[in-house]
Amino acid sequence: MDFSGPDAIDNAIKAGLDIDGSPLPEAMLTLYREVMDQEAQRKRSGVRKSMRNRIVRTGAKHFSQDVLNSRLIEAGWEGLKDKEISFYFS
Repeated sequence: MDFSGPDAIDNAIKAGLDIDGSPLPEAMLTLYREVMDQEAQRKRSGVRKSMRNRIVRTGAKHFSQDVLNSRLIEAGWEGLKDKEISFYFS
């Protein structure tokens, strides 16, 4: 099974497998499903805020602090916050 791309982790969890193909313990899967079921019931506050959060969380893995900050501002969001910089770039 190919576990690449943005849905790799979700696909692996659905299959009950780790990325290396080894089975995930049932207790871990059960807890994960319980938490995700609770999360699925939570009301959402806004798409733009969620988009920005995802961009920062994932973009920090692929871009330098300066590049990510500039790209956020160019796209119309506020630049990186101090807490994001200290968490992702320190």
